[in-house]
Amino acid sequence: MTKNSFDIVGFDLDGTLVDSSGDLTAAVNDTLASVGRAPLTIAQVKTMVGGGAKHMLTQGLEATGGIEADAFRALYKRMLAYYGDHLSVHTRPFPGAVAALDALAERGVRVAVCTNKFESFATRLLTDLRLIDRFACIIGGDTLGPGLSKPDRAPIDEMIRRSGGGRAAFVDSIYDIMAARNAGIPGIAVSFGFLLEPVEKMGADAVIDSFDELIPTLDRLAA
Repeated sequence: MTKNSFDIVGFDLDGTLVDSSGDLTAAVNDTLASVGRAPLTIAQVKTMVGGGAKHMLTQGLEATGGIEADAFRALYKRMLAYYGDHLSVHTRPFPGAVAALDALAERGVRVAVCTNKFESFATRLLTDLRLIDRFACIIGGDTLGPGLSKPDRAPIDEMIRRSGGGRAAFVDSIYDIMAARNAGIPGIAVSFGFLLEPVEKMGADAVIDSFDELIPTLDRLAA
């Protein structure tokens, strides 16, 4: 990739930059166990990730029998508390992710995270993983306030602004592909992430099967 072909490369977090499926599943299953439900598998929970914690728990409860509306808030608070205490037990960067961040840094490309995860959770997780200092900014699902999370373009726009502006691309999953498209920047989908549908149907500008393919893919999109 030629220097500064992209000024900024943004990343989604769960299922894109890191595999957080073990810790997210544990948080959902702790909550389900509190109301006598059977646990879900990691494969099941992966399909529920992307729209934020509330969406994930709603899907988990619906998959195991539903829940009365007036009982949801307490369960949601329980799940957040559990996850906040266990968010980096099993979570690790996907293979090749750190090397890709290194390669981008060597080229002077600024990197950022834009996720539907709460900003505080994203910041703590990246701190635990000793990655936080690599990023120009962290935009969470609550950073801009209610109703302004992906696939709305606003978080992507804010990520670009806080990263200093310039030509940007985004590495992502389904919610973020739509956000990148809405923001008018290239979206690169990861086939190894948490997918809601076959990756070929996501409408991405490119698909990578590993982070080893990221730099050549950015090079091609920038040409």
